[in-house]
Amino acid sequence: MNKLASALQAPQLYEIVADRLQGMVLGGEYATGTRLPAERSLSLALGVGRATVREAIAALVNRGILETRPNSGTYVLPGALDAIRAAGAPLAADTSPSATLAARLAIEPLIAEFAAAVGKRDQEMEGLLDQMEAISDWADAGARQQWNELDRQFHQRIAAMSGNPVMIAIAGVVAGAVDEPLWRQLRDTGIHDPARARLYVYEHRLIYEAIASGNQEAARFYVRQHLERVQKDILTYA
Repeated sequence: MNKLASALQAPQLYEIVADRLQGMVLGGEYATGTRLPAERSLSLALGVGRATVREAIAALVNRGILETRPNSGTYVLPGALDAIRAAGAPLAADTSPSATLAARLAIEPLIAEFAAAVGKRDQEMEGLLDQMEAISDWADAGARQQWNELDRQFHQRIAAMSGNPVMIAIAGVVAGAVDEPLWRQLRDTGIHDPARARLYVYEHRLIYEAIASGNQEAARFYVRQHLERVQKDILTYA
């Protein structure tokens, strides 16, 4: 396996919660077609944070066991029992998005600071930003996929602008984690409208201009501010 999570020795917390919820479905506590309790209620009942509950639910959505409906809640799919039985051996776990974001908040502001120390404009980065701004049809799945790939490349390009091979390698690990299905499921649910996408591009512009002008303090600040927004959007959105 080439996933970051394959190196972990113990199950991640969201995996434990997902297995418990799956067991409740299999045992009939949550019958097919029924609505699960609200995330806050599940969080209290299971003794974990809401972000962990959200990750567990997203994992079960990816497995075809649950379905989230906007402004309605999370439901057990009619074919959930068949999906559980057909799964057989446990699937290789994705990296917890909470863990990924915690690492990104620690690492990426520093990478931006290194890039700002070089302080040069970058034609490739400007092309990425122009392409992101040009995407307007957020309802189109292909356009969303393209936007998300450009977003991933943007953050990798910051490391490339630093010229530091270790920073570039670290950014590659992060890029792999944010391309895993669990991250994509939470991202697509939390970052779902054109206004939010435009705000992200605006924040990307601030980050890039700070780096290009050599303002290390601003580059670090804007990256952290942006990642805190991402954290809120995909893990604690209403």
